[in-house]
Amino acid sequence: MAISTASPHKLSGLARCLVDSGLVSEQDALRYQEQAQQQKIPLIFFLVTGKILDSLTIAEAASRQFGIPLLDLEAIDPATMPLKLVSDKLIQKHHILPLYQRGNRLFLAVSDPTNLQALDEVKFHAGLATEIILVEENKLSKAIDAALEAADSSLQKLLDENLENINIASVEEDQGAIVAESEVEDAPIVRFVNKILLDSIKKGASDIHFEPYEKIFRIRFRIDGLLHEVTSPPPSLATRIISRIKVMAKLDIAERRVPQDGRIKMLLSRNKTIDFRVSTCPTLFGEKAVLRLLDPTSAQIGIDKLGFEPVQKELFLNAIHRPYGMILVTGPTGSGKTVTLYTALNILNTADKNISTAEDPVEITVPGINQVNVNPKAGLTFASALRAFLRQDPDIIMVGEIRDLETAEIAVKAAQTGHLVLSTLHTNDAPQSLNRLAQMGIAPFNIASSVLLILAQRLARRLCEHCKHPANYPAELLLKVGFRPEELADLELYTANPEGCEHCTKGYKGRVGIYQVMPISEAINRLILEGGSAVAIAQQAKAEGISDLRESGLNKVRQGITSIEEIDRVTQE
Repeated sequence: MAISTASPHKLSGLARCLVDSGLVSEQDALRYQEQAQQQKIPLIFFLVTGKILDSLTIAEAASRQFGIPLLDLEAIDPATMPLKLVSDKLIQKHHILPLYQRGNRLFLAVSDPTNLQALDEVKFHAGLATEIILVEENKLSKAIDAALEAADSSLQKLLDENLENINIASVEEDQGAIVAESEVEDAPIVRFVNKILLDSIKKGASDIHFEPYEKIFRIRFRIDGLLHEVTSPPPSLATRIISRIKVMAKLDIAERRVPQDGRIKMLLSRNKTIDFRVSTCPTLFGEKAVLRLLDPTSAQIGIDKLGFEPVQKELFLNAIHRPYGMILVTGPTGSGKTVTLYTALNILNTADKNISTAEDPVEITVPGINQVNVNPKAGLTFASALRAFLRQDPDIIMVGEIRDLETAEIAVKAAQTGHLVLSTLHTNDAPQSLNRLAQMGIAPFNIASSVLLILAQRLARRLCEHCKHPANYPAELLLKVGFRPEELADLELYTANPEGCEHCTKGYKGRVGIYQVMPISEAINRLILEGGSAVAIAQQAKAEGISDLRESGLNKVRQGITSIEEIDRVTQE
């Protein structure tokens, strides 16, 4: 009732324009405006991405209302745009694009003509009078992305270089000596290390391994979960290469007897950075370094791209929108648990929620979420961080991992006292997680009253869409792996091309999640209270129609997303 009687001045310029044009009611306009503000995005983004109104409809209405010419942006050659007159920062901040210059006047493409601050800032920085031309939002977003990507030509040139072109043979041997910082700034070593980092990004690696042995020094990338050797520099250069990495990560290059941890931040392009988490460890033949690539955008891929089946997605979304309780994500290291948790947190991250996380370490930084790096040496453990969170008026708490009874007890109490708690466990499947909590010492009635849903997951490699080919398996094999006799006649299965192609690595490109999403039903609750085994819980879940990891994997095979060989590898059956 309060919304319908709100005064017109509460509407923004664009919202008022849409109301006056008869496209939305005033009540709806206010509601959309408030939701956009909560999500901290412009109203026009909210309307277009939410498919409430299309870009052309909004642009035509604004053109009529404000008397501003409407232009089809696809008719403009991007090469003629005076991009150098406006910084990338301003282009991104105000969502504008310089179209052309006439004398001392600069014409800007905008999708929201009420953004007057953009005109003032561009006028100040460019020293030119500004005029706006209206364009469709979807075409403007696409053009801005293309312009910023094209501007980063220097990075692309470096990515296209070959390792053979980098002269590393001229570096003097200095095996076993303490390397000073000035020595590791040697240009060939700097170029070589930078090239390895850039190649890892280009190939989509998740980790880089620098491994010294007695007679070889190899460098491997972990791509889609498997390690691949990429180059083997002379062993005499191992010390210098590792020292260069330590300098970049601000580690002590003179200390080689103990493990060290650090971070490297690389500006990948003008609007994207990649962090590398660096870990060094002394081995028999020198220090080994492992770099983990931390891409902040990996946690913003959206729930639809994770790989949930429709029923699994609905169960997961229902659970994370509950006001309190515990959601557990389980699986081995590298199975995508962190991305799943942060996908949930991004959905829940609104202005009216207080979200806190305790992690070891924080791999992905997200604005609007209070993130804490646990530091056991300083006394900041998961348990102590959790206690602090509970005094900070939280709504949602994420614990990186439940490792001990103390952390488990505090997390359970938080879930029982009006907080939504998300965490991970290292178990093979969802039913085993309940037994794991009991083995830690959590009372069965506390488990039954706090846990809402358990999600087990694995990551399977996707078949390359460019070179996958149909597979013809014997019927006996298909029945053995889990397919039903009645479906054999209609199955269309694919397998990888072991040679691969220019788009993939040995027939696979990217990964997809395989999930077992098990809500805690009343029947499962009774089994928990009775001290039921993981086998009994698994049988009950199956009776309720919950797919296990194997069945979820076979669904991906049926859909042509992955292969039987890959499902055999990740589900270990």
